[in-house]
Amino acid sequence: MTYTLSEFDELRASMTGAVVGPADPGYDEVRRLWNAAMDRSPAVIARCTSAADVQAAIAFARQRGLEVAVRGGAHSMSGMSGVDGGLVVDLSLLDDVTVDPGSKRAWVGGGATLGRLDAAAQEHGLAAPAGMVSHTGVGGLTLGGGMGWLSRKHGLSIDNLVSARVVTADGRILRAAEDENGDLFWAIRGGGGNFGVVTEFEFRLHEVGPIVHVGLLFFGLDDFPGVLRLAREVVPALPRDVNVLIGALHAPPAPFVPEEHRMKPAGVAVVIGFGTAEQHADALDRLRAAAPPLFEMVTPMPYVALQQMFDEGNAWGFHVYEKGTSLADFTDEVVEVLAEHLPRKVSPLSALLVYRLDQAFSEVADDATAFGGGRAPHYEAAIIGIAPTPELLDAERAWVRGLWDALQPYKGDAVAYVNAGGDLDDDRVRAIYGAKYDRLAAVKAVYDPDNLFHRNANIRPEGSS
Repeated sequence: MTYTLSEFDELRASMTGAVVGPADPGYDEVRRLWNAAMDRSPAVIARCTSAADVQAAIAFARQRGLEVAVRGGAHSMSGMSGVDGGLVVDLSLLDDVTVDPGSKRAWVGGGATLGRLDAAAQEHGLAAPAGMVSHTGVGGLTLGGGMGWLSRKHGLSIDNLVSARVVTADGRILRAAEDENGDLFWAIRGGGGNFGVVTEFEFRLHEVGPIVHVGLLFFGLDDFPGVLRLAREVVPALPRDVNVLIGALHAPPAPFVPEEHRMKPAGVAVVIGFGTAEQHADALDRLRAAAPPLFEMVTPMPYVALQQMFDEGNAWGFHVYEKGTSLADFTDEVVEVLAEHLPRKVSPLSALLVYRLDQAFSEVADDATAFGGGRAPHYEAAIIGIAPTPELLDAERAWVRGLWDALQPYKGDAVAYVNAGGDLDDDRVRAIYGAKYDRLAAVKAVYDPDNLFHRNANIRPEGSS
């Protein structure tokens, strides 16, 4: 179905922000998504600048029977932040961040990126637990859980969420917190964008940085199995001031990388210290005991720079396919699977990233939030295929799926992190949330009985087919 400009005049008249259709200047830029493999052509994009604009956009979509997508940072791997022929509620202009250093609180617009939050909080030596790529949107990351460098020390993003302003499918603007609309507050902490459009988040902040300790140890793939076997002993025993990401990637063409190793496959241990230099050095020494690194970089670094360290490798415009899975441990069987599959990676942009969830993450009761996957200590693996052109993505997709399939017998009780779930059909979503699914479906029936917000890891309203 096509629409004329005049058909959007009613929406334009009811909004402060711009309304952009296919014939308008800038349409191709504002419809663009981070994952170039996902090309969506909405009928109209509502560039909201307030909660009232979101209300107007939702009302217009309901009246016209338009499918709705919600766009924050546009990082949805499967392209759910765009929609063909429907209406996009674009929150990217709702990106203000206000920090009160006295109460250690931040109020963050629903369209803000992690970079804006990091920069505003770090002006006061504070941070909110969030992801690892600064151009990621705060909204999508948080609603699924939100994990990153601070997860062992301060928990998930949702564990530090104090309140949220939510525009529901029927146009109400509600405050969700422990003391107000508690069922909604429980559901949005892990249940994704199923229950409404969050136009503002209130986060609890923590003292972090401004300088942190960073160490990158690169190992040959032949030595990497030994690193993994040692990591299963070392990493869980580390203090919560130290976090380690274990990965496999191609060494970047960076100045610290010897020329003979640039763009060659390697295993890597990224060791981040938020405590003392001695603590950090001890963790590095314990991992070096597995094998001599090919090369390494150890340096103090501003926290905001740490948060941008993976930005270039995850830049806009690549063609991406990802699947995530939980792992109970680096068992011998898991190590054998990784040793077999990692050399099959074709694109130098693709990567395996595995991070530990324990300590503060596991100190939150499992039923306190809707987070899918359980709070028992475990690992989360993100298998990410990245190609510079669409023609090269098929090989990366095959590599991702092959490794993911081979790891499934070893996932333990957890299934996957919903933000890295990949192909999320109904059965997969139910598996991720497990016993929480029915409670989420009941909340969904209250706040979105018609499933207007279904472009996500969708939870169907209780009683629907």
